[in-house]
Amino acid sequence: MALDNDVEVETPERIRFRHTVAGPVRRGLAYLVDLIVRLALAFLLLVVLGAAGAVHAGGVFAASNGVLLVALFALEWGYYVLFDLVWNGSSPGRKALGVRVVKEGGVRLGAVDSVLRNLLRAADFLPAGYVVGLTVMAGDRCFRRLGDRVAGTMVVLERRVRVGDAIVLAPPPTAAELDALPAHPALAPGELEAIELFLRRRDLAPARRLELAEILSGPLARRLGVHEGDPPRLLELLFALATGAVRPAAPAPAAAMPQPPPPATAEALL
Repeated sequence: MALDNDVEVETPERIRFRHTVAGPVRRGLAYLVDLIVRLALAFLLLVVLGAAGAVHAGGVFAASNGVLLVALFALEWGYYVLFDLVWNGSSPGRKALGVRVVKEGGVRLGAVDSVLRNLLRAADFLPAGYVVGLTVMAGDRCFRRLGDRVAGTMVVLERRVRVGDAIVLAPPPTAAELDALPAHPALAPGELEAIELFLRRRDLAPARRLELAEILSGPLARRLGVHEGDPPRLLELLFALATGAVRPAAPAPAAAMPQPPPPATAEALL
């Protein structure tokens, strides 16, 4: 279990996800669970075919029994493909060990991806006991076997992650504070992440909190051309404006100009 490794994936939209890829030990245990399930299904299949008279009484594993061979072939090669599509890259063994198969970008794998990685399972098994697969995994940071490399997939751990509470700006920003800052501050993803981590650390001592805020706010204030003032407050305001949690106040509508009275008409004068 200790061979699990972390990998960071960045999407074309520059959104970063961190996955923990499953190591050989965890994947091997998942394979054993799936092997037990497949053996149980094969035994059940033999019982059903035997009851239906599709298996010769003189030899259950006779090579001439085409129905049995086709059924066992479909079970062996279709087991993982079926569960990959139905259970979103998972299987009974993977569910038991808390792992599933995804594309290298972290998205759901498709039917072609599943077929490719499972067809090459035979090559990974060579010469016996998945020697080729384990050798290829040992040289890959994501522990991908040969089938994973060809299909562009990886096996990751499924972990329940609790979404953090929304960061509340207290007290609410004043009009003077919003006027002194850009309406839409251009903050890089790394800067937003650093500010969010700082704002969620409410357990810091006041002196330490101020020290960290000065380190973060100094370069930002100089780049944006704003007054640093209260560094923690500045970080709160910049984060709120950049993420849309606080929207700049709309400019007040211009006062209506007084309209001159309509010109007097002859009838009015009379």
